[in-house]
Amino acid sequence: MVIIRLSRAGAKGKPFYYLVVKDSRAVRDGRYIEQVGFFNPIARGKDEVLRLKRERVQYWLDCGAQMSDSVRSLVKDFDKAALAAAATVQAA
Repeated sequence: MVIIRLSRAGAKGKPFYYLVVKDSRAVRDGRYIEQVGFFNPIARGKDEVLRLKRERVQYWLDCGAQMSDSVRSLVKDFDKAALAAAATVQAA
């Protein structure tokens, strides 16, 4: 089965995660099929916290991939932020 999950990078105490599409049998930080975004939980100031290739995530979901619980939560937050941004652009 194909799964969309987080793959950890960064130094000790300074986590950085890539959102990757991989075979569910692969190890957490091992080989992946495609990188579809990143999550920086310690972003400060103007640093980007979450970047996501939403169309690629949807493509993999249409192909039968499953999302991990943490990725599902991040995608939900990303969609809410995109919807709020679109609403403020229309209001202006």
